[in-house]
Amino acid sequence: MPKLSGPMMPPLSGGDPKQAVILLHGYGSDGNDLIGLAPHWRDMLADAVFIAPNAPEQVPGHPSGYQWFAPDFEADSIAMRQKGLHAAAPVLGEFLSDFWTQSGLGAQDTILAGFSQGAMMALHFGLSLPEPLMGVLAFSGLFQPADNFGAENLPKPPVAIVHGDMDTVVPFSLGEAAAATLTKAGYAVKFHNSAGVGHGIAPDGLAFAADFIGGIIPNKKQR
Repeated sequence: MPKLSGPMMPPLSGGDPKQAVILLHGYGSDGNDLIGLAPHWRDMLADAVFIAPNAPEQVPGHPSGYQWFAPDFEADSIAMRQKGLHAAAPVLGEFLSDFWTQSGLGAQDTILAGFSQGAMMALHFGLSLPEPLMGVLAFSGLFQPADNFGAENLPKPPVAIVHGDMDTVVPFSLGEAAAATLTKAGYAVKFHNSAGVGHGIAPDGLAFAADFIGGIIPNKKQR
């Protein structure tokens, strides 16, 4: 099983981390892209470490680009996504397990955030864990449920979904559908329509994400 690694930004406080934000990049990118989100949230998460691992596979013919799984550009079928997410989930799981063991943190101290294919990973994997994450944040993604979705004892961490209504890569309707599915299943979901935005993260989406993060970290016990 491949080992994930990527850029890291240590806590702004200079101390040991008390929270972690794991940032999952999109198809054809790498961790250097998503680590750029860290400065937007470091002030409110001064004790958090930010880590943006590179996905486990290199994109064929693109040695500087990585993918969580190979997409089907003809159809990007549900079966293809399900197979790819199922294969990538254990790799991400091992990365998080190793990190939590080394840092002394746990799922409850961790925000899992992603963009596009990374958002699919964050929702698929983050909502399948037996212990609840602090929160899951998805930009321009969709929700492909894990096999245990809907299980009675599965925890329901808070979820935020941000999607541009001009997205031609992952249609806006798929973000709306993700929010509707999760809300119906009992998750506390916050959804933001980035009006006029395509497949990307705009300032209003970043502000919405900051509000979401601010709402899930108050009164966190400090160690």
